[in-house]
Amino acid sequence: MKQVPFFNYPVLFSQDETELIPVIHDVLQRGAYIMQKDLFEFEENLEKYLGVKHAIGVADGTMALIMVLRAAGIGSGDEVILPSHTFIASAAAIHHVGAKPVLADCGSDHLIDTKSAEKIINKKTRGIMPVQLNGRTANMEHICELARKYELKIVEDSAQALGSKFKQQFAGTFGVAGTFSFYPSKTLGCFGDGGAVITNDDDVANHIRLLRDHGRDPDSGDVVEWGYNSRLDNLHAAILNFKLKSYDDAISRRRSIALMYEERLGQLDDLDLPPAPDSNPDHFDIYQNYEIESGSRDDLRKYLDENGVKTIIQWGGKTLHQYRDLRFGTTGSLSATEEMCKRFFLLPMNTSLTNDDIEYICQKIITFYKNH
Repeated sequence: MKQVPFFNYPVLFSQDETELIPVIHDVLQRGAYIMQKDLFEFEENLEKYLGVKHAIGVADGTMALIMVLRAAGIGSGDEVILPSHTFIASAAAIHHVGAKPVLADCGSDHLIDTKSAEKIINKKTRGIMPVQLNGRTANMEHICELARKYELKIVEDSAQALGSKFKQQFAGTFGVAGTFSFYPSKTLGCFGDGGAVITNDDDVANHIRLLRDHGRDPDSGDVVEWGYNSRLDNLHAAILNFKLKSYDDAISRRRSIALMYEERLGQLDDLDLPPAPDSNPDHFDIYQNYEIESGSRDDLRKYLDENGVKTIIQWGGKTLHQYRDLRFGTTGSLSATEEMCKRFFLLPMNTSLTNDDIEYICQKIITFYKNH
């Protein structure tokens, strides 16, 4: 029986070991550990890749959000709208700057529903946080219209969407700033935690550079405000800089896998698949995850597991409003999110997968439905 892990962590190193060893050795033999040239080179290359003025490496994606919210002037007494279908870090960042996260429903693509978001805007609402989930950028035309209408700050959680586009514009470039995560399993991942902030606003960029390094002014060295220890480690930056060179190839492979899933599984009535590559000219998806829905989810997952195919339900199957202890309070209707929670899970999606792996997964799913 073939074994297909959900994610093969050892291969992150082994597939590029020959090239990575000299990169790692070079950094370590120079003793270049914190905020050295490798970090600045990676930031410059990320700026070029995304066509932005500023890319700032930080410790992780959560701290990236916290610092951007602070730079946007969001704090105590403010409310920020975000989708319930996201990782807890999105809401935690809002909470940790003293603001209140307010939850919106999701649409059929599992991203924030702007109609739901508009219904919960009130006089305290200061910001909106679209989460560019699973490698897809939300309909930012609608988000930007809401932001203009109600004078809201847009802070993009683009942790899962580096390189994704809406109408030819990259995720993370629509609002005050965008944030990314370089967690190992991300489309661009290092070997630990890491993140980045991107922005075209000089003042925001300068503020983030202060905040990530204890509030120290980069020029004078003076501490000018309360900051954090939230720098992207130089070794991680060097590794990311190496991987960025072939990042377009990695995205292309993910899109090829998504197309294979679509071609083999798209006709199964019980399955709802993500939009196929190029099915909508407004969207360029990078497929960080392949999140599907099935009315037979639990039985299908059990069958796949018995046949060596590992799947997961993202974040343990809970969306934010289902964390009762956090007391998110009254929000609008989250009926679409509630229904999705009964059906959604992730199929394997990463560049270590072979065509034979994908064919095996698809064949097992097809066989399941033939027998059920």
